[in-house]
Amino acid sequence: MAITSSSIFLCIFLLISPATLSISESEALLKLKKSLVDSSSLDSWKAGTEPCAANAHWIGIICVNGLVSSLRLKNLGLSGKIDIESLASLSSLRSVGFVSNSFSGPIPNFNRMVLLKGLYLSRNQFSGEIAADYFKPMAGLKKVWLSGNSFSGRIPASLFQLTHLAELRLDNNQFSGPIPPPELPALKFLDVANNNLEGEIPKGLVRFGTNAFQGNVGLFDPNVELFGPSSRPGMSRVHMSFFMWFLVAAALVFLVMVVGIFAMKRRQERGDGIDECSSFHISSVRRTDGVTRREGTAPAPAPPTPHKEQRKYGKGMEIVMINEEKGEFCMQDLMKSSAQVLSTGATCSSYKAMMPTGMTVVVKRIKENAKIEKDQFDGEMRRLGSLKHPNVCTPLAYHFRRDEKLLVSDYKPKASLLYQLQLHGTAAHSDLDWTARLRILQGIARGLAYLHAELSSLDLPHGNLKSSNVLLTEQNEPLLSDYGLCLVISSCLAAQTLAAYKAPEAILDHHISPKCDIYCLGIIILELLTGKFTSQFVKNGEGGVDVVQLARSAIADEKEDKLFDPHLEQTEKSKHEMKQLLHVSVACTENRPEQRLDMAEALRRIEGITVKGQSHDQTTIHVGDGSLRELV
Repeated sequence: MAITSSSIFLCIFLLISPATLSISESEALLKLKKSLVDSSSLDSWKAGTEPCAANAHWIGIICVNGLVSSLRLKNLGLSGKIDIESLASLSSLRSVGFVSNSFSGPIPNFNRMVLLKGLYLSRNQFSGEIAADYFKPMAGLKKVWLSGNSFSGRIPASLFQLTHLAELRLDNNQFSGPIPPPELPALKFLDVANNNLEGEIPKGLVRFGTNAFQGNVGLFDPNVELFGPSSRPGMSRVHMSFFMWFLVAAALVFLVMVVGIFAMKRRQERGDGIDECSSFHISSVRRTDGVTRREGTAPAPAPPTPHKEQRKYGKGMEIVMINEEKGEFCMQDLMKSSAQVLSTGATCSSYKAMMPTGMTVVVKRIKENAKIEKDQFDGEMRRLGSLKHPNVCTPLAYHFRRDEKLLVSDYKPKASLLYQLQLHGTAAHSDLDWTARLRILQGIARGLAYLHAELSSLDLPHGNLKSSNVLLTEQNEPLLSDYGLCLVISSCLAAQTLAAYKAPEAILDHHISPKCDIYCLGIIILELLTGKFTSQFVKNGEGGVDVVQLARSAIADEKEDKLFDPHLEQTEKSKHEMKQLLHVSVACTENRPEQRLDMAEALRRIEGITVKGQSHDQTTIHVGDGSLRELV
């Protein structure tokens, strides 16, 4: 029997399931919207428009190369049944997020979407067990957030077999049983705290520290450290306590011996008559950026000190001056300083050090470092130390050790722009009226343009631009700080902590470029306009307001006036200026970096808004094919 071409076509057509028939991205997303309960927060999803069109402002949609790449529907009050079929029809979709909504029931069949790289379901009401092989088809997953739900049963074994998985959050659920043996060579972050897990922590996961496992009564570390009230099998609480005290006592004895030997050796070797301090004390510790901190005395890192000839105080005790405009100081000066904690973190801490000489500096201690040799590090630091611009805070000195580095810079008493914005409208008061804010923004843009010119060889000329890293002088002149850190910290730490890595392309594709700094500049513009605390730079994206989406929605609905900080006294002139800057901010925060303003155009448009009484001489800085005006 002959088989005609038409019959073959008919057979193929009949074998194709309806789900595989192509529908537009707009139709697929509207189908998803229809399946949700109370989708009024998705009113920007409108029939007849395309989510990736140049003038489209579909909330929660991120596009790459004209196609929907990421779905971020966070904190929108959504519930109902997630239509997986419509999501699966989006061929370029690689990241799905429904964080902080009200979805419930078992986990949907996201495993049908085998090309996903990110799955974010934290802080919903999902419950029940997840099949052991649920994640097996999703071999490309890099980030999985399931925290803050009510998942129960054992952790799916397939989850611990994802070779590309870099971040896993399972905390605050009801998972039970042992942790599956891991096959996770790429894992950089893990949190399984506050579940009902038990048994031994796999050897390959102990490196994530106690916080990753706390709140699991039955878990124990094979190396004796406890994570819950129960103790390791076969060892009673009394025996464990005795054993722990024995270890502490032994460690103290060993420490005293080492200190004694070191002190004797130092007395024998000392020939310059300088009396050194053995620690850098933090007295009357308090936080100056608005966050309460403990009072007391605590040892901090052994900070910096030097002279031109790099005085040495024993092996590794060296401070190198790279900028002497504020005067010279040595390690002894820093060691005798009283200090205040400005910020702390697992890998970075900052201190305000008040030296006996009267000089006050900020000491940034970095514990996790890039693999960089001392000569290379010295060259990079001297390059930063040579920078001179009225809106750039130039580092003064550094201390180098392979496992720890200290960066020393000048202290500004008025604290950060973030802190001053938080004060505005409160009893503590802040003088950030609109004129002051516009001047500050123009100073920030000039400083950033200068860094982009002087550090043009770097992928991230600044890398950590955010309002907490903009220091203000008494005259409200902004000074950019914390730039160039990508030179001295590991790529893993950079991805976790630097603001530039919060740009959409860095999150989705790990692509970084100077355009990431432009995205951060857009966020600062929105903070100055709205007075709101942005969610873009908050750890884990928890808290704050998505100012980017807020701005796009305000423009689309022609409600710009309602977006501006109500504490600002507004005139017709200032409203016009604010609207101009609002459009600049949106152009700086486009999802696709190729559509963002470049540095030259951003500076031109920001400087184009005249501040009353402002006059500057102008010089020209060349960046690539464009030119930037530096107002000095």
